[in-house]
Amino acid sequence: MTTVGEVFRFLQEKAPFELQEGFDNAGFLVGREESTINRILVSLDITEQVVREAADQGAQLIVAHHPVIFGGVKSVTDQTITGRILLSLAENGIAAICAHTNLDAVEGGVNDALALRLGLTDIGQLRQAGVDGQGRPYGIGRVGMVPEQPLYDFAVAVKRLLGANGIRLVDGGKGVHMVAVGGGACAEFMTDTLAQGCDTFVTSDVKYHQFLEARALGINLVDAGHFPTENVVCPVLQDWLAKRFPQVAVSVSQRHAEVFSYL
Repeated sequence: MTTVGEVFRFLQEKAPFELQEGFDNAGFLVGREESTINRILVSLDITEQVVREAADQGAQLIVAHHPVIFGGVKSVTDQTITGRILLSLAENGIAAICAHTNLDAVEGGVNDALALRLGLTDIGQLRQAGVDGQGRPYGIGRVGMVPEQPLYDFAVAVKRLLGANGIRLVDGGKGVHMVAVGGGACAEFMTDTLAQGCDTFVTSDVKYHQFLEARALGINLVDAGHFPTENVVCPVLQDWLAKRFPQVAVSVSQRHAEVFSYL
């Protein structure tokens, strides 16, 4: 029988939790280490709907990207959203493991998944932060090449490939050929993108002043949304877990989706 602890130790090998950023709270966050499992649900977030989905499936573990506990939690009651989620997890005997910024940075994680989904080739690090205990380089963001094309054509392809509800973009006055990607909110890496010689940067959660900066710097900046640029890692997690634990059923949440729409 597979245990929650065995899954956690496997994820520690794939995406060491000590690589997470200082503000983060990735790790084994809910449950009993020795609990046995036969079904895992993978999701970008752990919401009340996702917990119900896991319970309906009979899953004993949710593996998610965003931490279910973030910041100080001073009580666990049904009076807060986090409290209701944690109560529901405990009441249904469902454990939670969350791999966040460590999964952003490692080889094969969020940013590699995003780069591959967008068809980038010759993929390399955008900003290498170091090497892990096994000598593997890690860092946020990736850089790669696409066939030369107009920005509009590329943006339309990004929207389609990520299943995004909408795209925000700034035209830097260049065609698209060398592209940087940063899943989630990574617009702070714009100077790294320029230093690498990229003409285009795909990320999300871009602020107004960052769009202005991109236009002034002459870089194409594409905001494809937080959910679309990170949800690409869920099938990766499913594949990792299914191959390592073939006796465990692993599925990706079908109820969790982009939270907002564009008019």
